[in-house]
Parts: sequence; structure tokens; C-alpha cells
Amino acid sequence: MHEDLSPLIAATTHWLTSAYPASGGALAAALCEVQARQAVTVAAWLRYPTPMDAALVTMAGPGGSARLDWVTGADGAGTEDPDTWAWRTWVDEVVASWAACLLTDAELADRAVDALADPSAAPVEFRRLLAPDDSDRSAAALLRHPDLLSPVAGLHHAELLTRLTLGPALAA
Repeated sequence: MHEDLSPLIAATTHWLTSAYPASGGALAAALCEVQARQAVTVAAWLRYPTPMDAALVTMAGPGGSARLDWVTGADGAGTEDPDTWAWRTWVDEVVASWAACLLTDAELADRAVDALADPSAAPVEFRRLLAPDDSDRSAAALLRHPDLLSPVAGLHHAELLTRLTLGPALAA
């Protein structure tokens, strides 16, 4: 059902891991990316819960990373070669903000996964988001730092809380 969201999920994950990179080599980068992808996936599934929602965002486009770049201080990055930065048009600001909220608040992440249409797969599918171990935390130290992510998380935090208070029936 959510395969239509794969470009949005990939671009938003890439934006998060570029803005808040891992430190410590290739393994750390892979662990950081997995955590970001899991958070972005949950956020995207909450934001676009039906096939119609996914089709509409695929047709209209998610909006891009311009405001996120500005908020994080990367404003104007990559203006010299548009082909290098074309992926940024697939970044979804709301999804990035919601993912930042999930990465910095374990209780909110639990609530978000519970609100998904099929939470039965959640414990295995989203383990690195919900129960990161020491190596996960070390690899994603910047990505999970509440103070660093607060400008991004704060953009749409209230909307995420509203979505989660609606419960699983409306998010399914």
C-alpha cells in the first residue's frame, strides 16, 4: 500500500542523514540511516495513510526541503548544479518534522507506531526506532539529539500530536 511513498521516504531520509550525519564510519552511517528511515516511514504512513493520499502526494509533490534547509542553516545549498540537488524536491517537510519528533521522543514514537494501520509488524519492523541499543544511539547521536533537532521537530509537532489523538481508526 505504501510503495508509492518510496521516493518521498528515500529523499526525506537522505535529507535527515545529511543534516544530522553519523559519526564513526560506514557502520555508524548505516545504523543512522536505518533509524532515520524507520522514523520517516512511520511519519509518512501517518501523514499519508491511504493509497489515495499516497497517490495525491506522488502526483502533486511533497514540497521540497527549502524551509528545512533555511531552518537548519543550509539555505541556498547546491544552487550551482540543479541535477545534484533534484532529490530535494521529494523531501516532505511535515514528514521530516514528524520523524524528528519520533527520533527525539521515545514515548511519542511508541504512540505513532501504535497508530499505524497494522501495528502487529511494528516491534520487528521498527526496532531501531523504538528500542535503539547503545550502538544505535552512538551512531545517531546528532540525529537523536533533542536540542539539535528542535528547530525541525517544532515545525509540525502540534500537527503530529493532533494526528495521534485521532487514534488508529482515523490513521488507518
